[in-house]
Amino acid sequence: MNALKKYLGVVWILLAVAVAYYSIGIFGSKLTSGKQDDLVFGIIIFFILLPLIVTGLAIFGYYALTNEYDD
Repeated sequence: MNALKKYLGVVWILLAVAVAYYSIGIFGSKLTSGKQDDLVFGIIIFFILLPLIVTGLAIFGYYALTNEYDD
């Protein structure tokens, strides 16, 4: 079971990196589109939601790798 937790920890960290990469690619263009609706949506996603999601996935993966969930 511990091996599965460590494997899934790596999966969560890789998922955090993938979400960050693709979200920057997708929502980064919203910031430069010139439309006000896209700009507001891009700012909310890019500066508020994206850091929360990526940080949450990365911390969850880190805890799984360091056996914090053994208790």
